[in-house]
Amino acid sequence: MPEQKITLTIDDDGAISAKTSGFKGESCLEALDELLNLEGVVSSVKKTDEYHQQQPQQTARVQSLRGKS
Repeated sequence: MPEQKITLTIDDDGAISAKTSGFKGESCLEALDELLNLEGVVSSVKKTDEYHQQQPQQTARVQSLRGKS
C-alpha cells in the first residue's frame, strides 16, 4: 500500500486547503474528517483522480489520535 499523506496549507487569509495522496475512493474524506473534525467549516472539495479509484478490500486498522491530557 502506498504511503498515505495529507498536506494542509493555510493561506494569508487563514483559509485551509488539504491535499491527500495515497488514498483511494472516499477514504481520503474519512481521513480528513477524523483529522480536522471541522464539519461545516470546509467551503469546497475538489476531488482528484485518486478519489474515483476503487479502494482495495482489506482489513481496516483504525488508530485514534488524541492529545495528551
